[in-house]
Amino acid sequence: MNTKGTAQRILLLSDSHGHLDEDILRHARSADEIWHAGDIGSLEVLDQLKTCGPVIAVHGNIDDGLMRREAPKDVIEERFGQRIWMTHIGGVAGRLPSGIRQGFRIHQPTIFICGHSHILRVGHDPTGVLCMNPGAIGHHGFHHQRTMLRFDLSAQGVENLAVIELGKRGALKKEDGPTF
Repeated sequence: MNTKGTAQRILLLSDSHGHLDEDILRHARSADEIWHAGDIGSLEVLDQLKTCGPVIAVHGNIDDGLMRREAPKDVIEERFGQRIWMTHIGGVAGRLPSGIRQGFRIHQPTIFICGHSHILRVGHDPTGVLCMNPGAIGHHGFHHQRTMLRFDLSAQGVENLAVIELGKRGALKKEDGPTF
């Protein structure tokens, strides 16, 4: 984990459901670190991402026992003075379930990351915590657009946040590569 320097470029993705393509991998190669917020779908996805750089991942509700041994339920880390809590099932800023609100009191994050909903959302909870859900990069689910997030993490928090749109769900192109 590279926490030296003034900022770290993060690629945040979720809900791959076993899918990676060259567009995702291209973005992953340009990041200092790749964060996956669950529903990975296969160990091959993690292995492919690890060829691009360091990966931090949590398992999701579709992930099997092998994946659960590889990726924990929660990751709690401190970076540049920012406390990050990543888990798969979270909720929406301002309408977080009681278990997540309790987790806020325990973990005291400044940044909360989840996946699961397949809907990209970024916003501050009334507690001041920045809540981030990158949407879904896979083709399974009800989302229309496949999305992920890229940002710089520094002592100032999240900066240079960008939404990356990967195309419509279900619109596989020949050059997309395998779905594991």
